[in-house]
Amino acid sequence: MTVKTKSYIYQHGTLGGLMQDLMDGTEKIGELLHYGDFGLGTLEGSNGEVIILDGVVYHADETGVINQLAGDELTPYAAVTTFQTDEDFSLAELSDKAVKDRILEKISHNLFSAVKISGTFKHMHVRVAPKQKKPYPRFVEIARHQPEFSADEISGTIVGFFTPNLFQGAAAAGFHLHFISDDRQFGGHVLDFELTEGKVELMELAEFRQHFPTENTDYLENEIKLDDISKDIEEAE
Repeated sequence: MTVKTKSYIYQHGTLGGLMQDLMDGTEKIGELLHYGDFGLGTLEGSNGEVIILDGVVYHADETGVINQLAGDELTPYAAVTTFQTDEDFSLAELSDKAVKDRILEKISHNLFSAVKISGTFKHMHVRVAPKQKKPYPRFVEIARHQPEFSADEISGTIVGFFTPNLFQGAAAAGFHLHFISDDRQFGGHVLDFELTEGKVELMELAEFRQHFPTENTDYLENEIKLDDISKDIEEAE
């Protein structure tokens, strides 16, 4: 796969901060569209799951309702890229692990990659983090009580990224995937799925651009403790 030299993932905030309880909204979600048209994230208070596809920002709330966002909603953590397919291939009748294994055969484990899987799914299982208010809990506590939703025989698109192990904490090492259905009525953070048939599109990224919430006092004054959050990330993802 040829990596485009000007390609990059742009990320506001860190997953480690979100895990630790730094959930203040510190950037307008619409601002990320200046840096990409494809991505994922959440809203202030770890409110739900954001899916950015074809330059449109969608939000799945804790009741399972999907809405299109105006763009002025605040986010503590989101990541985007301008998606351009480097490689694509078709798959059928595979579990999520089998799909991921095929992807891992195609990409470098030392680069960020954007992952897009569009097609029909025999089963899709997602979760949606419920909105929190200050004082925020650790995210893993939210994840242990999060609403989960399932759908069978559903068509849609998985949107997400593969992150190298080196960047655990900044993001979630491995796959971080969100889903939205073609009818925009079902979506969330992907827990597992079974693919009936679909197309996988991949894009390896040459740069990782990290934007920090430099005007948020909580972020500046509360050191993120990687040892504490690593296990939390593994459990929550």
